[in-house]
Amino acid sequence: EVLGLLKTQMVKNAVIVPVGSKGGFVLKRPPVERAALAEEGLACYREFIGGLLELTDNYEGSAVTHPPDTVRHDPDDPYLVVAADKGTATFSDPANELSAAAGFWLGDAFASGGSDGYDHKGIGITARGAWESVKSHFRVLGLDPAATAFTAVGIGDMSGDVFGNGMLCSRRIRLVAAFSHLHVFIDPDPDPDASYSERERLFRLPGSTWADYREDLISRGGGVWPRSAKAITLSPEAMAALGVPGGSTARTPNDVIRAILRAPVDLLWNGGIGTYVKSASESHSMVGDRSNDSVRINARELRCRVVAEGGNLGFTQAARVEYAQAGGLINTDAIDNSGGVDCSDHEVNIKVLLDAAVRSGELDVGERSALLHSMTDEVAGQVLRNNFLQNVGLAVARSQAASLVEVHARFIDRLERTEGFDRAGEGLPDRDELAERRRTGEGLVGPELAVLVAYSKLDLFDALIGSGLPEDPEMAAELTAYFPRVLRERFASGIPRHRLAREIISTVAANETVNRAGITFAFRISDEIGATPEDAVRAYFALRNLYRLPELFDAIEGAGLPAAAHVAAVLELRKLMDRGARWLLRNAPRPLSVDSVVDRYREGVRAAADRIPELATEPIRAGVQAEADRLVAADVPEALAGRLAICSELSSALDIAEVAWRCLGSGREGAAAPAMTDEAVDLAATAWYGVDALLDIGWLQARIAALPRTDRWQALARGALRGDLLRRHRALATQVLREGGGARPDAALRAWRHANARALQRWSELAANLRAEPQVEYPMMAVALRELREVGRDGATTGPGSASHRG
Repeated sequence: EVLGLLKTQMVKNAVIVPVGSKGGFVLKRPPVERAALAEEGLACYREFIGGLLELTDNYEGSAVTHPPDTVRHDPDDPYLVVAADKGTATFSDPANELSAAAGFWLGDAFASGGSDGYDHKGIGITARGAWESVKSHFRVLGLDPAATAFTAVGIGDMSGDVFGNGMLCSRRIRLVAAFSHLHVFIDPDPDPDASYSERERLFRLPGSTWADYREDLISRGGGVWPRSAKAITLSPEAMAALGVPGGSTARTPNDVIRAILRAPVDLLWNGGIGTYVKSASESHSMVGDRSNDSVRINARELRCRVVAEGGNLGFTQAARVEYAQAGGLINTDAIDNSGGVDCSDHEVNIKVLLDAAVRSGELDVGERSALLHSMTDEVAGQVLRNNFLQNVGLAVARSQAASLVEVHARFIDRLERTEGFDRAGEGLPDRDELAERRRTGEGLVGPELAVLVAYSKLDLFDALIGSGLPEDPEMAAELTAYFPRVLRERFASGIPRHRLAREIISTVAANETVNRAGITFAFRISDEIGATPEDAVRAYFALRNLYRLPELFDAIEGAGLPAAAHVAAVLELRKLMDRGARWLLRNAPRPLSVDSVVDRYREGVRAAADRIPELATEPIRAGVQAEADRLVAADVPEALAGRLAICSELSSALDIAEVAWRCLGSGREGAAAPAMTDEAVDLAATAWYGVDALLDIGWLQARIAALPRTDRWQALARGALRGDLLRRHRALATQVLREGGGARPDAALRAWRHANARALQRWSELAANLRAEPQVEYPMMAVALRELREVGRDGATTGPGSASHRG
């Protein structure tokens, strides 16, 4: 059980600062009487936690101190927090008392959710986070759970945090059946409004069970039965609701629970404790939850359309995969219920900031609690935003799973080589299985992608925390934005001095990069052009600011798009991120300075982006229009489709800005960027697209993009061809302007064309032969680019400022 919880926790850690561990303790001689048992459990907990504190580094002022008389093999590590968990959910206050007694630097931030912390059940944060997964899955089905009635079955009762809060997330829930450790509840034809009100009453009734549900509100044929009953007689209505075949109506409670799990409903909501679904290939003994062997079913027996795992370990990972391969929509428990740990992490980091403000005299100790609780809604909003973004990222990943299966296979191999990753332990397919999926056109399914999402984030965090990225001036805004508005306003000077500033920045940066740019964004860039993961993250944040990507993401999210349209829209932005990141990392000094890159290219890129729709060649404009038409056909509003379709060409804004910079400035690496004028950008853009039209470079780009990349070597070759073509295009556009001597670009282009007539004629003949080929392959493109390198040599000037010297 501890190992299973540890695997879940490792994946949850992707959205929070600490990289945690899981532990437990067993009472070998537990008292029989309930009160005595609770007292003994708390005493053992105190001993356990007190021992951890005695072995943990601490702060004395700004210096790290170490436990006395202790041999230490680890580096400084004063970070230790305690999570309330199974059996210890009410122990936060005792843990914080131990923290205070030990003089531990975190004070009552040591154990979140205590009497002066965020009440998870009161906020409903874990269930609301899981409900973001429900909404995402239902969106795929074309169902709005806030507006359209839908059927559900569940595990748990209304007194429970996750089950109770979850079953209050929508007034349109028709809860057909549920079971807890005490009762079985069946309501074959529930009225959504009346049943919601009754569930709400039970949620607010201390210690309620399904036995407290008003009988007169249960529809015909339903009822509540104790699990201790010898038999439950199912009515025809109950049998129909649960999809139970005809025959005997008398069933054991375990038979009825299995029928509830198999019910043909829209949603299975797991808010309880225990593992109830395994795969057909697993035995009950492999699951490790003997208490539920008698009710557990195989995933292939499920008939629900969506599963949400508010509780831990409700499914085995193999069961999730089996269900997803059959068409069911499911993530993992770590994705669905991460809201709780995310909320705790925010609480800890906020308390660290507030306690520093108390010590400095900026905040009165009496104000601290009121201020903390005043931010509850905003903190919850930040947590739910993370749940939403993870689900969007997973939806996009599912859409690309088949096309990226080879990339995913290489990424898993890399994790195994460098991170000690255990693919079998994480329920991921071996190399032979991935090869078979590649052959049959299948990819990883949702639960498998959820594992990769987490490990991609953890991998990036490890790279970033040891890098210089947290010190980049541009990243200071990410640290500030992490905190609620009132803290940003009142304690702006203290935020940069936060003791966990580097960890927060690294966590935020890793999460945003993976959510927005994709699971393998950093890996592919590293693999294809030799950049580090840190470089890839720097490139993402530079592009985010250069192209105002948050505005485009907000426009997509605000449009209320259907699931497929939302995915299509996000993929347009990912094209820009992929191409732009490669451009920056091939052309700007490394390690990339986000601040410097944005300062150098901002004005030129934005001016060029505004001019591209007007100055682009006719084939490019036709391609952009075709892309816009495709998006409109996918239900993206026309205005938004137009903004997104141009993204495929917006990476050219970097080239145009660079051409303008070269022609305005000295062209020397490291030279200060000149003042970028609209006139300079116009000249550069006109030259850029003039060369494009003359040499048909857009057609070449399209042919390179169409080349296969079934393995790493083809991916590397295609990237190299694209990079070579862009560099030559940029050099030629620069040469046209420099040799034009200040003439208008059209006149300069005519003069350049005349000076290079012989090479252009040869290029024209080769291009015509290339177009005549039924299929363009890698060797053909390599020859074409070699020939293109000859264009411009006849008329090229020499010297330090020439394009050929730069080239």
